[in-house]
Amino acid sequence: MQTKTLIKLIVAAVCALALILYGVGLFDGGSLRYFLKNRGDLGPLTREDIEYKDIEAPAATSRDGTVTAADWQEAFPYITATMGDNAKNSYILDYLEQDPYLVNIYEGFGFSKEYGSARGHSYTLEDVAATQRPHPKANCLTCKTPNLAKMVQDQGVGVYSMPFDEVMALMEEDVSCYTCHGNDAGSSGKLTVTHTYVTTALGENASAIDPATLSCGQCHIEYYFTPSDSETMMPYHSVAEMTPEAIYAYYEAMGFSDWTQPSTGTKLLKAQHPEMETFLQGKHAALLNCADCHMPIEQALDGTVYHSHLLVSPLENEMLLSSCAACHGDTDMVNMVRRLQERITARETEVGTRLSSLKDALAKAVADQIADEDKLDEVRALYREAQWYFDFCYVENSEGAHNSELAVRCLDTSDQLITKALALLDSLNKAD
Repeated sequence: MQTKTLIKLIVAAVCALALILYGVGLFDGGSLRYFLKNRGDLGPLTREDIEYKDIEAPAATSRDGTVTAADWQEAFPYITATMGDNAKNSYILDYLEQDPYLVNIYEGFGFSKEYGSARGHSYTLEDVAATQRPHPKANCLTCKTPNLAKMVQDQGVGVYSMPFDEVMALMEEDVSCYTCHGNDAGSSGKLTVTHTYVTTALGENASAIDPATLSCGQCHIEYYFTPSDSETMMPYHSVAEMTPEAIYAYYEAMGFSDWTQPSTGTKLLKAQHPEMETFLQGKHAALLNCADCHMPIEQALDGTVYHSHLLVSPLENEMLLSSCAACHGDTDMVNMVRRLQERITARETEVGTRLSSLKDALAKAVADQIADEDKLDEVRALYREAQWYFDFCYVENSEGAHNSELAVRCLDTSDQLITKALALLDSLNKAD
């Protein structure tokens, strides 16, 4: 008998005993779950313990042919159940209330009206429909539903410039199975890129990225809408070009801006949420992928081992935290990461407050016409770049945990640019 088969038989027997003890009251639910996850002395669960199914996709019940989570429920009951658990992530942090300087920095853009933390995959359609930020075109639905990705695949990039309300009425499901698997979720866990702009931007270079990271990176990225047809697009063609410096150069070369700020006349960029880019530029990318840190491996009471699709912080899951020990030993990871995040957040507040002051100073200089437009454009250029580096860090949702070195570099760069811009304004004021 092969070793792996013997281990599985032992696991099944141990689990059966645990269930008996649970049934007679000698094992509480919490202990049982912990025991099943860690399997006693057999060590923590790993990907090798998962028996991926290779089954034919069920008939799609959606109008557009996407196989929904409900369609897959019979084949993958634990996965679809944990996907549904994402609805528990219903809390929204109001960033404009937490950091009032953002209202000033984003003046003239939708994020000055509403900017809250994402509630998660279960609320994507509801939240994009209710947002106070303008969404005139269907491209605002890009990462909110698999139905939009399918629509673009079927009809082409012209879909992106269709009226939002018209396309929204056709959308049926929040982020779901199709987003990461297409209709092939039954093909041994195969991951599929369903967003056409990913393959357009990266081409063969996509193979350099771990499939699980690329799957998440279809949406957790910096992106822009092309001026020609409003297509969602990534501003690079390889991992090497995913740095904030390279992306800024990309936008500069094409003369791109997200909006022109009314009071300063500056053509500004609005970073999105560059989680994949930030992660791939860090040291963890060589060892881990997104699933390793955000999708714990669970074991059901019947012994089935699977990737939980309840997306969580590794700081809040004992199984995920245990994997850190391979490199970090007995380090208190929760305390270490929380302290790091507190330092990054404090630095964000410091730099963001200075950026807001620069914006006010530039707005006054423009209103007072203290110099000709060429001189003011020099300040605007510094302000635009400072805004970009600050925003690249601020909107990346790990608060430095994905790549603390990059977070610090972005904030330091922004701070230095702010200092240069304020010094230039000061000289213009003195010359006036």
